[in-house]
Amino acid sequence: MNRYTLENKRVVIIGGSSGIGLATAIQAAEAGASIVIAGRSSSRLEAARNQIEMVRGDRDRRAVVETYVLDNQDEQQIETFFAQVGAFDHLFTPGAAYTRGPLTSDRIIAESCFKGKFWPQYFAAKYAVPYLASSGSITLMSGGFSQRPLDGGASYAACNGAIESLGKALAVELAPVRVNVVSPGTIWREGQEGTPRGDHFKDYENMSVLKRVGSNEEIAHTVTYLMTNTFTTGSTLYVDGGYTLI
Repeated sequence: MNRYTLENKRVVIIGGSSGIGLATAIQAAEAGASIVIAGRSSSRLEAARNQIEMVRGDRDRRAVVETYVLDNQDEQQIETFFAQVGAFDHLFTPGAAYTRGPLTSDRIIAESCFKGKFWPQYFAAKYAVPYLASSGSITLMSGGFSQRPLDGGASYAACNGAIESLGKALAVELAPVRVNVVSPGTIWREGQEGTPRGDHFKDYENMSVLKRVGSNEEIAHTVTYLMTNTFTTGSTLYVDGGYTLI
C-alpha cells in the first residue's frame, strides 16, 4: 500500500480557486482526496470545481469537490466555514490579499500584509483544529521575503517571518497534528509578457540559482508532500529556485 496517498482523505484549501491553491487541489484530487475549496468569487470557484472534477476521470469516478464562498479576512466567516465543513484531514491556506510598500507607506498599506496574509492563516488554524484529524496537517504559506527582503517591503518581510514562526509554534502546540510552511519564490503568470510584472519575472531569473521563475504545479507538489509525509513538522520549505541562497 502506498503510504504517500491522499486516498479517502478530505483536503481543505482556502484560496483554492486559482494559482497555487487550485494547482494543489488538482494534485490532491489526483492523489485520491476529496476537495473543499473556498474563495471570494463564486464564479471562479465553479470554474475551479469543473477543472478539479475532471482529473480523476480515467479512474471512472470524478473527484468529490465542495465549494464555499469565504472572505478569509473575516474571522466570523472563518469560524462558520469550518463548522459547515466538519471533519477533514489536511488544510492549506494560500489565499492572501495585500499591498507591499516601504517604511514610509501609510498605515493601511503597512498593515495590509498582516490583515490579508498573517491573520487569515492564524484564524484558519484556530478554527480548523476542532475538526482536523489528529493524523492530519496544516500547511501555511509565507514567501522568500522572510529570508531575503528587497528594498520597499519591510512589513511584508516581517509578515512572512511571522508566518514561519507561527508554523513552528503551532507544530509544538497542536502535535500530533503536523504544521509546516511552504515559502514559494516568484511564480509565473500567463499573459504577463511585456508588462511591469513580466519585467519583475525577468529580474527574478537573475536573482535565483536556477535562473527562472517557478510554476504553480511545483509549489503544489511541495504542499502535497507536506500533507503525506508523516514525519515532517515545524519545517519551512523554500521552493524558490535558490532565491534565498544568493
